[in-house]
Amino acid sequence: MQTFAIGLVDDHFAVSLGITALLEETDDLKLVATARTVPELLETGHHLDLVLLDLSLADRSMPEDNVAALAEAGVPALAYTSGENAFLIRSAARGGVRGIARKSHTPEQLIGAIRGCLRDDAEALTNEWAAAVDSDPGLDAVGLSQRQREVLELFACGESAKRVASQTGLSITTVNDYLLRIRAKYAQQGRAAHTKVDLYKRAVEDGVLPPPIREP
Repeated sequence: MQTFAIGLVDDHFAVSLGITALLEETDDLKLVATARTVPELLETGHHLDLVLLDLSLADRSMPEDNVAALAEAGVPALAYTSGENAFLIRSAARGGVRGIARKSHTPEQLIGAIRGCLRDDAEALTNEWAAAVDSDPGLDAVGLSQRQREVLELFACGESAKRVASQTGLSITTVNDYLLRIRAKYAQQGRAAHTKVDLYKRAVEDGVLPPPIREP
């Protein structure tokens, strides 16, 4: 079984102890590096498959900058937060955070969120993430055409390019061309959409798709 290397950026020693103990109960996850800041974590030189990132750090760094720094190093981030500060959650969402987990989550919920992020699974998108991107003026629409929105909606919902072509009457070549153009538009705006889950996030952010249903 593959073991995934997890990093943690958090100011509180107790959190590190708790995460270490939790992951020791699993066969596929191991906490290999902890730090108080993202630069400090990256300086350790550890190979990491995912980083749990506290959004409110003593160095007053912005979540979107931290997420971007990790992404540049090839490491995705799962925001691990108490969730009170919507501004920080929106900042993480703008930075392209892969998912958001609350510190109040049960151990099972946190492990599920970590594994979901490692799979790049849309189920890792949480209620907090959906709320954060809703009506955020910092997430500007990219100006997709109606046809591009239609292709994005179908594809981001899980349809294959072949199924999208069948449902829209377009050729597969045309559908793939639309997807390339859509990804290029988001890239130009600094909102990367490399994967299908990324496209799902962008579709929710721009109102092409409704956000996940939030629990009351």
